[in-house]
Amino acid sequence: VQLQASGGGLVQAGGSLRLSCTASGSTFSRNSVGWFRQTPGKERAFVAAIRWSRSMTDYADSVKGRFTISRDNAKNTAYLQMSDLKPDDTAVYYCATSPMSTTSPHTYAWKSWGQGTQVTVSS
Repeated sequence: VQLQASGGGLVQAGGSLRLSCTASGSTFSRNSVGWFRQTPGKERAFVAAIRWSRSMTDYADSVKGRFTISRDNAKNTAYLQMSDLKPDDTAVYYCATSPMSTTSPHTYAWKSWGQGTQVTVSS
């Protein structure tokens, strides 16, 4: 699976952005999708994930209630709707997929990665 993340940009605190992760290939519907983020000098951190089976979701505590992950299998695309953004949300956001039904917060559980999209939240 090849992934293309998009939708990042510059937004003021309190604003919203929607990230998209578009996958190539016909197996997207049977892949779980995760979003991670990374800032310079820090490890890539889990943000949210959605399983391919039953579309169960999981979120990092820091984004619960503000971010929503979803997917549209007909479009081979997953989304991360981000609201009430804070300066601490500034990072490069990556999407990833796994053929397993998982919402693991660990990067090693995810097989394919997109190239990342920059999100900058100004105060």
